[in-house]
Amino acid sequence: MSIWKRKPLAQLLAEAADSEKGLKRTLTAWSLIALGIGAIIGAGLFVRTATAAAQNAGPSVTIAFIVAAVGCALAGLCYAELSSSIPISGSAYTYTYATMGEFLAWIIGWDLILEYAVGAATVGIAWSEYLNNLLVNVLHVSPIPFEYSHSPFQTSAEGVSGIINLPALFIVGIISLLLIKGIQESAFVNGIIVVVKVIIVILIIVIGWNFVNPANHTPYIPQPSIFTDEHGVGHSYGGIMGILGAAGTVFFAFIGFDAVSTAAQETKNPKKNMPIGILGSLAVCTVLYILFAHVLTGLEPVEFFRTEGKEASVALAIKNAMGANYEWLGQFVTVAILAGFSSVILVMLLGQSRVFYSMGKDGLLPKSFSTLHSKYKTPYKANIAILIIVGSFAAFIPGDIVGDMTSIGTLFAFVLVCISVIILRKKEPNMIREFKTPWVPFVPLLGVAVCFAMMYGLGWTNWLRLFAWMALGVIFYFSYGKKHSVLNNPEK
Repeated sequence: MSIWKRKPLAQLLAEAADSEKGLKRTLTAWSLIALGIGAIIGAGLFVRTATAAAQNAGPSVTIAFIVAAVGCALAGLCYAELSSSIPISGSAYTYTYATMGEFLAWIIGWDLILEYAVGAATVGIAWSEYLNNLLVNVLHVSPIPFEYSHSPFQTSAEGVSGIINLPALFIVGIISLLLIKGIQESAFVNGIIVVVKVIIVILIIVIGWNFVNPANHTPYIPQPSIFTDEHGVGHSYGGIMGILGAAGTVFFAFIGFDAVSTAAQETKNPKKNMPIGILGSLAVCTVLYILFAHVLTGLEPVEFFRTEGKEASVALAIKNAMGANYEWLGQFVTVAILAGFSSVILVMLLGQSRVFYSMGKDGLLPKSFSTLHSKYKTPYKANIAILIIVGSFAAFIPGDIVGDMTSIGTLFAFVLVCISVIILRKKEPNMIREFKTPWVPFVPLLGVAVCFAMMYGLGWTNWLRLFAWMALGVIFYFSYGKKHSVLNNPEK
């Protein structure tokens, strides 16, 4: 039994071709672009932009978005080649299994739990924050009591301790049920939400541009220093390290385009549509992000985002900088953010369930995760397991802790995907590739370098959490996965 045994490419392609036994192929190129935008525009744009400006880069957060976008584009080109060549569920996990063997595939599958499950929990917590914002500032009713909308690790200014975050648990539950119902229904709901939130982002950019104060963009790249937040944690602020730190933070805003690749087995003509979905959603969002960050940092000085703005920075900045005439836009933003967060959670949970489905089929996780619902043809047992995991995270753990864990986990996945392209080109030179990553190995190696630079910018505490999570994964693999692996135990 070898932990480096690779899953034969012929077997993967046969599984992808067997549509009778597997998931239903219903998604088009436009569905995939909408899924990508649905995942990308959400917590990252509306929350992390202000955080990155406050803690790391000031106005130069726009440059950080460009750095993050370059890293994502390089990884996206690699994802596009792999997802069109191996159109099967599982994303980076499946590609790694075919190129680098079972152990590294397990590591990346475990790592994707960190990306999708923890990412969905982070956004669920942000959804809860904005629900209270909507109740108080838009509907003018009482918020959900602090103890029922915060984790046990949080205490209010009045000394009230949190018990459970019920709104976060609620939204994760509702979306899990929608995903069990079917991918087509989920994609339809996501499409409606995407149209709404893209309109809101464009409105903020177009109207806000007239209220940008050039003084707030001076100096554009602040002098290097250390900013200490309210938790006593120091952040590199200004200069190149500030921009790299901000890139690692706003990178969270791009997480999701890779989740498009997990739906490869449910896509019509995946060889053509997967590259369009992945690269198309990334291109649209990058342009919107850079313009949005420029406007937001121009409305208020950095100090505002550090002290007053926090989680509700976008709505407050609109209210303060644009005046009473545009208060409707701030309120509209809160509604759009709630809807936007919902679609992000949807795509994250979709990605996670498809990774669990693939790992269950391979025996590395319990076989029941690969069971499809007799009527809906969705991996409903995987969805229920994820509901329990993500729901627990969302209900009982603070959002800021899990956010950066998601970023470092995703960057690590991107590194392995970039390496997979190089290995597959060497080992399977004659494989049919509908989309080819240009300038291999230069583009994948550059992708690895940019992703590592952003990982470095996230700081040693996040590296520590990543290693601790990976250590848990290694223990689980040798105690369960290796013994139940279909590839290593064909007699079972």
